[in-house]
Amino acid sequence: MSESDQYAVLGNPVAHSRSPRIHALFALQCEQSMQYRAICVEPGMFPAVVRDFMQRQGKGVNVTVPFKQEAFELADVLTERAQRAGAVNTLLWSNDGRLLGDNTDGTGLLRDLQRLQIALKNRRILLLGAGGAARGILSPLLQAEPTSLTVVNRNIDKAHQLQQEMADLGELQVATYEGVQGAFDLIINATSASLHGIMPALPEGLLASGAAAYDLMYADRPTAFMQWATDQGCTLRSDGLGMLVEQAAESFYLWRHCRPATAPVLEQLRREVAATTDST
Repeated sequence: MSESDQYAVLGNPVAHSRSPRIHALFALQCEQSMQYRAICVEPGMFPAVVRDFMQRQGKGVNVTVPFKQEAFELADVLTERAQRAGAVNTLLWSNDGRLLGDNTDGTGLLRDLQRLQIALKNRRILLLGAGGAARGILSPLLQAEPTSLTVVNRNIDKAHQLQQEMADLGELQVATYEGVQGAFDLIINATSASLHGIMPALPEGLLASGAAAYDLMYADRPTAFMQWATDQGCTLRSDGLGMLVEQAAESFYLWRHCRPATAPVLEQLRREVAATTDST
């Protein structure tokens, strides 16, 4: 592969993204010559930026908010997991020039949950949110054969839509935040609200004994969801940095045909996040 192979993450905002650092570590580990950068895309410019990037020796891009649905519409060919998600977070160009769209979020989540030894089969799972992040992980969660999977969302119609779309994979229960009932073995936050210190008003007692809490988001400090889980007495909790590394590894493999070891990269990132936090 040429030394001029270019990769990027496209989003808005995107300056905070750790993806360039992650892929730099992957490239070093796999002895790959490539460049990866973050590009902030203005609203309405996503298709033009993708085409321009391709013309400038671009080989592939990651896509983050708010452009995952636009990437889905732009792709010439979609993988099954992208079709299920209705969103694309990884684009690559085939040899014939067609644009392939994939979604590695679900795979990234499952691999990180496996690392954390959080089981899914025969477990009761509660998923907060019914937006793009939830869509990306619903299919693999259902395929893992949980006892139950409940989606809660402020807009119940949006949750019902997901229920219908995923009906062939398994039963999906829906509820509002105020109306959800039961005790769950795993609660996953798929909303970005907790990054801004916002948590929905959830009933007490949702966490079963020994339950786990997982936030798809990550930040230098605990999110509002992570703090909520701590206050509820949950001892097995994690943010989404591991998922970010795992989904990035899947993208890297699609692009470069080399699967990096994720554990040392995650450890390095944790050290860097801790150093940043300690210095502020």
